[in-house]
Amino acid sequence: MSKDTALPETAQRVALLLHNLGHDQAVVMLPESGKTSAEAAAGLGCLVAEIAKSIVFRRLLDDAAVMVVASGINRVDESKVAAIVGPLGKADARFVKEKIGYAIGGVCPIGHLQKTVMLIDEDLLQYPHVWAAAGHPHAVFKLTPAQLKNMTGAPVADVALRA
Repeated sequence: MSKDTALPETAQRVALLLHNLGHDQAVVMLPESGKTSAEAAAGLGCLVAEIAKSIVFRRLLDDAAVMVVASGINRVDESKVAAIVGPLGKADARFVKEKIGYAIGGVCPIGHLQKTVMLIDEDLLQYPHVWAAAGHPHAVFKLTPAQLKNMTGAPVADVALRA
């Protein structure tokens, strides 16, 4: 991984937002794509579980974006999320870009275009730090689960699909 001063525009936006929030970790560009949790973890040399992936749904009641920031090893249980926020539908790439402001594969948990309903996977809290997408498929930033909660204002919930 390398720090790159020539960040893509969306990653620059996230870097500025992080700076304005007083966050001390830089946006890092992965040499390979971080579109999947496994790719990001491989590029960072961390556990897949330490990747804070952003999964977006469409709330059927009001067409709001619902984002679940989940551990990279977890599948999100839509029924658990729906029990908290209301009935859900799929969010296609266009919906995510219009409501959140990022392309799929680089969806950041902060800096959204519209108010987003958010939940944080309780499983992320067990790690000293996690890595989240920074607005681009190759861009990530490091933060603690407490910082993630503070930056997003999102409640922590049991959202993982359990066998």
